[in-house]
Amino acid sequence: MRYLTVSYNEHEKYMVEGMRLNVKTFLHQCENSTVNETYGHVRDKVNDMRVKITSVLVDFEKGAVKEKKEELKLKQAPLMSVRHSCIRHHDELLQIHYAIEKLLDRPELSFIARKKCQEKIQQSDTFLKENSPNHVFTVNGKSVHNVKIPTESYSCNITGICVLPDGQVLVSDNHNDRVKLLNQQYQVVSHCGVTYPQDICKITPGEVAVAFYKNASSIHGVQLITVTESHLAAGRKLELQHKCLGIAHHRGELFVCAGTVLFKYSLSGKQVCRLYEGGSHYDTGKNYCGFILITFVLCTGIF
Repeated sequence: MRYLTVSYNEHEKYMVEGMRLNVKTFLHQCENSTVNETYGHVRDKVNDMRVKITSVLVDFEKGAVKEKKEELKLKQAPLMSVRHSCIRHHDELLQIHYAIEKLLDRPELSFIARKKCQEKIQQSDTFLKENSPNHVFTVNGKSVHNVKIPTESYSCNITGICVLPDGQVLVSDNHNDRVKLLNQQYQVVSHCGVTYPQDICKITPGEVAVAFYKNASSIHGVQLITVTESHLAAGRKLELQHKCLGIAHHRGELFVCAGTVLFKYSLSGKQVCRLYEGGSHYDTGKNYCGFILITFVLCTGIF
């Protein structure tokens, strides 16, 4: 509902302000095109034009804004219904909760209240499953960009991507052993050699970490790269004793996915702990064979 309201307000502002700008530009052109006429004639002509344009603008605002408001109401109606149902389920569960507390010394009534509570919980759970959104993202459009460098022999295989605060994009190209920096038009402006890069993450606004690994070899670890004025420069390299397929950074620590195991490292390369191990897939955390698998979940704790 908040998203719809903000979207409507932005649309209203865009349409009205756009029309006002067009009107002002048109009036300015009218005034400049009549400099050779008498002042009185110019004044009357411009004033008459202002009255007509004001009338058109008022009709436009009323019509367009009213139409958008009606559209907003129609979109919000089902959300309002779900909201009211959520409030009703919450209130009913709260009343049963209070009733159970009051009936603790009356076993028979307490048993009935608990049964009703279980039924209500089941109803609420069914309601939430039926009305929860089944998607998180909406694709508004897409564009295709070629990031292959003319001197490269192989087609690009993008295995990781991250966006810097200034809008530049970093991608790891596994087939060509490179990390590439793209400007806001997605053109390659700099690149840095990294052997078999697998994934990439941002550490600071000007530094990234790249996990690299070659199957059946001893080439694996984390390469740190700095970004300075649209130029990439290789920094420290952390040599690790396991596969490095996925990487993420959180509060000064690196989380490295090594097949079925998730490790936590300090930025100096010291292993802090083994966070998780699961055998649901031989490369848990990467997208293979069409199966999307979860790399890891960071829990800050709930108290």
